[in-house]
Amino acid sequence: MLRRLSADDARFKTVTFTAGLNLLVADTTASSADTDSRNSAGKSSVIELVHFLLGSRATAKSLAMNKALRGTTFGLDMDWPGLAQLLEARRSGSRAKVVSLSHDVFGVSADALFNGNGTGGVELSVEQWTRAIERDLFGLRGDHPGVSGRTLLSYLVRRASSHAFNEPTRTFSQQSAAEASSNLAYLLGLDWQLIDGYRELAARKATRTQLQKAVNDPVWGRIVGSTADLRGQITLAEAQVERLRGQVATFQVVPEYERLKDHADQVSRRIKQLAQEDVIDQHNLEELQAAVTETADVEVSYLEPAYRELGVILNDQVRRRFEDVKTFHHSIVRNRRRFLEEEINELTERLSARRAERARLGEDQARLLRDLADGGALEALTALQTALGREEAALGALRHRFEAAQTLEASARQITAKSVELQQAVDTDLQERRRQTNEAILLFSQYAQRLYGEGREAYLAIEAGRSSLSITPRIDSDDSRGINNMVIFCFDLTLAVLAHRHGRGPDFLIHDSHLYDGVDERQIANALALAVEVTEEERMQYIVTINTDTLGVAAQRGFDPKPYIRSPRLTDHDDGGLFGFRFKAVGKA
Repeated sequence: MLRRLSADDARFKTVTFTAGLNLLVADTTASSADTDSRNSAGKSSVIELVHFLLGSRATAKSLAMNKALRGTTFGLDMDWPGLAQLLEARRSGSRAKVVSLSHDVFGVSADALFNGNGTGGVELSVEQWTRAIERDLFGLRGDHPGVSGRTLLSYLVRRASSHAFNEPTRTFSQQSAAEASSNLAYLLGLDWQLIDGYRELAARKATRTQLQKAVNDPVWGRIVGSTADLRGQITLAEAQVERLRGQVATFQVVPEYERLKDHADQVSRRIKQLAQEDVIDQHNLEELQAAVTETADVEVSYLEPAYRELGVILNDQVRRRFEDVKTFHHSIVRNRRRFLEEEINELTERLSARRAERARLGEDQARLLRDLADGGALEALTALQTALGREEAALGALRHRFEAAQTLEASARQITAKSVELQQAVDTDLQERRRQTNEAILLFSQYAQRLYGEGREAYLAIEAGRSSLSITPRIDSDDSRGINNMVIFCFDLTLAVLAHRHGRGPDFLIHDSHLYDGVDERQIANALALAVEVTEEERMQYIVTINTDTLGVAAQRGFDPKPYIRSPRLTDHDDGGLFGFRFKAVGKA
């Protein structure tokens, strides 16, 4: 049970609670004008502070984060399972991520000990504190996807700021039916793990909807594509991968590949050089051969007959001179022919030698080219393997896209089939848990009939739906706002009692005065009287913030509120509210 709500600001009006019914009343004063509103008294702020001290997420709009309150440390004293003493939780807006506890309920290390206000204790993160609440107040152990201690608390401490009084089965306006049903199933003692399948199914539906929108988009659709297009692309990609794999498999790494390549280049250049030299030498050879042909002795035998005919007789001395010249000339011719023949022989030998060298170089070149053609350098193999890896990755991406496209195209059928299967499984489970459902139905009906009389038909309709577990509280009525609020009252009381009876929830229930807005005065009186009886029978606590005029009409209907009014009584004076001063708030305080 909750025992005390306090703050380290002396202006704050400490609120004390006891077992049973607790009425926190906001009064009007004699000086109040007709336009004064008790919204500034701080009734709803009690609800907000309880949530803040029990681990709610601190946002810019949170009450404790208000500039006027951020430096204030608030405290909540409560009974805690396994502790003989009260547990005090303290938290401030300036250190919103930390909760200070007067006792270690989480088993934190010794270095987390602190000393505040003269009492030792521990500091926990808000996440640790939330897990401790889930474990000790709600009996949640291990992993429990789909069920949250914070959500469970929201059914027992509804907040008007979250529109929690709009309908019984939701605690905030954007809460999905699947999420709500998992938490409600836990409080009612149903197979919440089975029912959590609805939440998982809803997530799959949401994912499919987003993917379908993406596929229909002309740009994003190319990221997934259709199975028909992807099947053709995969076929081409597989062929490319197989071709590259074959090249890698037959590739031979040639040792000293670059040296062989350089050698082959040198051989090629030498062969070209030899060919050029052959052209020059062949030309020279032809000229020398022509010169040899043209080289011959001078014919002089015609001279003497020619002189005789002219009547000139050559004497012996002249003849000797001719013979000497003739001999000399023969000597020059022989020497020239010998020189030309030697040059010809040298050129012929060089041409022959180059032919032999070309033949040898040709064989070397052929061998080198074969070696280079049969394999390659390690770098070439690495590049080939890199290309293969790239193509394999592209193929893998195509296959993933194909699977995604297949999944998307088949997901609608799969989700429908899974929905039908889950609905059947939940329906079977409800049949097997008739004791739990009957207990909840009868308890809700009992509470509703206490408010409206035994002739009023009231029950819980619990059935397996296609998208969630359907839990519908019904009270035969004209669907007025007051009736709807009393449906929430009976439903919350049923949840709180069942959860407490079976160790699935704490022993307190808190309602804001908004619950009683528009409710008939007879039902207000009956509801408060019922709360007194139920909390006494179940050893529980019901805390409600209420206005004096609402309480007055209940008193006129026979309910005596005096034993249940707790201090302080709040007013709409500047210093009469919960905080003892007025400040500008984001929402209603």
